[in-house]
Amino acid sequence: MIAALPRTLSRPLRPLRGLACAATLALAAAPALADLAQMTDEERANFREEVRAYLMENPEVLMEAISVLDQRQAEAQSAGDADLISDLSDDIYDDGHSWVGGNPDGDVTIVEFLDYRCGYCRRAHPEVDELVEADGNIRLIVKEFPILGEQSLLGSQFAISVLQTEGDAAYKAVNDALMTMRGNITDESLRDLAEEQELDVEAVMAGMESDDVRRIITENHELAQKLRINGTPSFVFGDQMVRGYVPLDAMQDIVEEMREG
Repeated sequence: MIAALPRTLSRPLRPLRGLACAATLALAAAPALADLAQMTDEERANFREEVRAYLMENPEVLMEAISVLDQRQAEAQSAGDADLISDLSDDIYDDGHSWVGGNPDGDVTIVEFLDYRCGYCRRAHPEVDELVEADGNIRLIVKEFPILGEQSLLGSQFAISVLQTEGDAAYKAVNDALMTMRGNITDESLRDLAEEQELDVEAVMAGMESDDVRRIITENHELAQKLRINGTPSFVFGDQMVRGYVPLDAMQDIVEEMREG
């Protein structure tokens, strides 16, 4: 599992005065800077010393430069994510097997890749529910993405089998129960859960081992790999990827931005 800070909304960056001063200083110190190869050893040494002295006296310039680099990398990744999402939109939004909740006709769609043994997924679960229920116009798609071992796999197999044999409402109840389950996920604990939910226990347990259930999990893993997802939870908000836990207020901001957008 991974934790991530909420995506920061892009804003124009103010001019970096420190970097401008550094450039001016370097030019003054080394007239031959236009062609470093033409510098003498003495000129090169003087230039390096001037730059080092300036940075030692003004270390905030380095932080500003790092901030610019981070911003550029984030913008490049965001653009790349948008292209990936566009190319894989059918698999993301209309795969024919993932559970769809919330408002099926909502104007905003959120896709969540989750693992039942992931602590951050458990933390996000009630907040995602609150977001969807309070908003009333969000379509939520869940991708079963077990990556944390055998218990994770059992949980996802069980949940998918419930969806296939018992339907959407039963899946939602089981999804909630698995996210709050204490103790290990085992065949026995899943049987107990199926009985508690008054499901067809034998049908659900048998369905866990079906080729179709295994295919769905494999396809979800392949999709995640294409989307460069390697942790949970991970979200797709429209054409944006958010890899990691996102608090409720940040999700609300993203949804608002999507509608304004």
